[in-house]
Amino acid sequence: MAQLAVNTSSFHLKRSAYWRAMVLGVLILSSLFLCCILALGTSLWLWRTYAHNFTPYLKWQDALVALLSFIAFLSLGGKILVARFLYAVHCGYTRGMVTLTGSNALTVCDLSPLNLASVFWMMHSSFWCFVAALLGLSPAILIGWTVHLAHPVWSVVATGVAILLSIAGLVVSVVALVFILVGCFGAVSFTRKLGAPQLYQLSHQTVLRIDDFVLTIIHPGAPETMVDLSLLAKDDQHKLLALLHDHWINAEQVWNPTLGEEIAAALREAEERSLVLV
Repeated sequence: MAQLAVNTSSFHLKRSAYWRAMVLGVLILSSLFLCCILALGTSLWLWRTYAHNFTPYLKWQDALVALLSFIAFLSLGGKILVARFLYAVHCGYTRGMVTLTGSNALTVCDLSPLNLASVFWMMHSSFWCFVAALLGLSPAILIGWTVHLAHPVWSVVATGVAILLSIAGLVVSVVALVFILVGCFGAVSFTRKLGAPQLYQLSHQTVLRIDDFVLTIIHPGAPETMVDLSLLAKDDQHKLLALLHDHWINAEQVWNPTLGEEIAAALREAEERSLVLV
């Protein structure tokens, strides 16, 4: 804990949690970089292997190039998100993960490793949305084969069916692409908020809860934040919980009537964790 100014206390990310997050983040960044290079290189190689003359149907090579290019794009976006989180982790280690100013201001950063899982969830969802878009366009690939059937009748019937399926599949593709575009805009906002400090003005409208050693802050007009207290050093855990208890008493217990019991349970859990580590 660092005393930044009068009545201001800053609690930093502990060293072991910092290095664990940094090592994991660097490994993920390296994997995403390799994935981006492989996908982009393969798509460029495939691009040179076939003619690019206009056709009224979709070539399977074009679909594969689009998929590989999107994988490279996803990997690039994932690298940006992971790098943003690592920057937030570094700030939490050097500047503070939790800052309590006076008795009415609390600044917290959610630096849980679960944020990295959220990044992969976004990438996973975007990937399958793009696959759905390609599947919707897949009947258009069949047209390139049906028009070359030897029997004229079969060629006309099969091509007509493929065209009808292409029209229906186009709806699926448009919906999937809309989801991807919405996700891209959401990713920009998510990147700005990932691990960023969130300031709460503590008042009678604020709700503080501690469950499973996780501090949850809820305030009208502000996003809910969950802080894993195990990411703090042992001494900082005790000091933060003690300060919160004192401020809760001074605020006449308006944040949460049972917060005192939750703080006591968290202190016991902190002691048990320290005994296990010893």
